Amino acid sequence: MPALYVMIPAALLIVAIAIYIFFWAVDSGQYDDLDGPAHSILFDDQDPKHTAAVDQAQAPGERPEPKDQAPPHA
Repeated sequence: MPALYVMIPAALLIVAIAIYIFFWAVDSGQYDDLDGPAHSILFDDQDPKHTAAVDQAQAPGERPEPKDQAPPHA
């Protein structure tokens, strides 16, 4: 029974802190853009060493000689 005298106020303090943090996050704009991070993976920057699209866009006679390097791996 004496443990409840410590545990109940401690639990209420933890809940009050969690509510404060939640409202701080909402007020500071943490939940404003929920779709942006989900869609940003689709429009990721291209790898500057990836030249397959450039090679494909050039005419067959204009392709540069192949390099002696192995292609980059993901």
